[in-house]
Parts: sequence; structure tokens; C-alpha cells
Amino acid sequence: MPNTILITGATSGFGAACARRFAQGGWQLILTGRRHDRLKQLRDELGPAVVQTLAFDVRDREAVVSALTGLEVDVLLNNAGLALGLEPAWEVDHDDWETMVDTNVKGVMYCTRAVLPGMVARNRGHVVNIGSTAGSWPYPGGNVYGATKAFVEQFSRNLRADLLGTRVRVTHLAPGMAQTEFSNVRFKGDDARADRVYTGAEPLRAEDIAEIIYFAVNLSGHVNINALEVMSIDQAWGHLAVHRQG
Repeated sequence: MPNTILITGATSGFGAACARRFAQGGWQLILTGRRHDRLKQLRDELGPAVVQTLAFDVRDREAVVSALTGLEVDVLLNNAGLALGLEPAWEVDHDDWETMVDTNVKGVMYCTRAVLPGMVARNRGHVVNIGSTAGSWPYPGGNVYGATKAFVEQFSRNLRADLLGTRVRVTHLAPGMAQTEFSNVRFKGDDARADRVYTGAEPLRAEDIAEIIYFAVNLSGHVNINALEVMSIDQAWGHLAVHRQG
């Protein structure tokens, strides 16, 4: 039987690239997302014999439990996530903060809780959580987005602690700047502003991240990559900020 991967947020970016990479590798896919049309396009592209689609919002706990409980999957890729806005904390829209927390934190919790009991019962599986360099390296306007990704990192580490003694693996992957729909979503459809994020640099591509994930989950079962941080060669950590008078 082919291995099966469940990918949340599969309708674009890292999720869609992973769907294509794992299909190429002969895996069965369970793809989730909010956009029915995008899911259908992927199913048509990759083939109905390979792809099962489930349309729901990871923020909806009842929908997650209904859709995912009892599914037998070898890999759970918690990819669904987003950033909204780049305003300083005192100017942020409360709804944007709540959407990021509900998606990036609660969505990861809900999906993991639904799938993990089956992995433990079968004593095999792999949970891959997509974090961000923003979870470790702050920047102005990153406030709650960075905090949610710090949660993903620590949640991943604690899962590993809980799962010690089982054959269930956990990997936290923290990408840096990557050119997907991420900035278009962050800036709420302002494509010109989103494009400026990448001007003059060569960012990571979604396909780069898909290749890393494919590598990590196909290692021998006794090997667990705890955490990976990856950046474009054109990105590095910034200097410490100093405010100067005058």
C-alpha cells in the first residue's frame, strides 16, 4: 500500500507544492483547504485515484474532528497558516490577531489532536509542523504572527517529549522569506506591496520547501529531524536595532 499524507492548507503555496511532490513520489494524498475550487483543480491535475479532498476551515474544531478523526495517515503536514498585516501592536485590527491565533495555533492543535491517536495506536507516523523564522527572530510588525509561530516550535518539541517510546516522529520546519501567496494574504490583496517584499532578492520557492519535507519524511524510521530552519541565500539575521536621538 502507498503511504498517505494529509496536507492542511493544500490550496496554494507550500501545501500545493507538497501535494505535487508527494504525488510524484507515489504517495496517496488527503488535501484540505477552504477553497473548493482549488482543491478540485489539484484533484483534477493529480488524479482522483491519488487525491482525496476535504473542504473545511482548520479554525472550526467541530469540522476538523468530523473530517479527520479515524483517518489512517502516515504523515500529517500542518501547513495551514497565515500572517495578516504589518502594523505595530497598538494599531493592529483585533480580528487579524484572532484570525492568526485561531489558524496558526488552534488549527494546528485541532488537526494534530484528531490524527495523533491513530498514529500512536499503529505505532507509526510523522507530524510535520510548518513554523517560520519569525518564531525565533522578531521584526517590527511581526508581533502576534511571530508569537503564533513560536508556539508551533514549542508545541512540536513538546509533542516529541510526549511521543518518546513510540515510533511517531515530529519535525518542525521554519522557512524564511519564500515567494508564495503569503505576502498577498498579509497585505490583503495589495499585490504591488507584496511584490516589493521580494524585489532584488531570490527568495525560497514553495518547491524548495516541498523537497525538504519529502526528504525528512522519507528518512529511515529511526531518524527524527527535530527542527530545521531554512533561508534563501539572500536572507540572514539582521543587526540589533538601535534607536538614536536627533
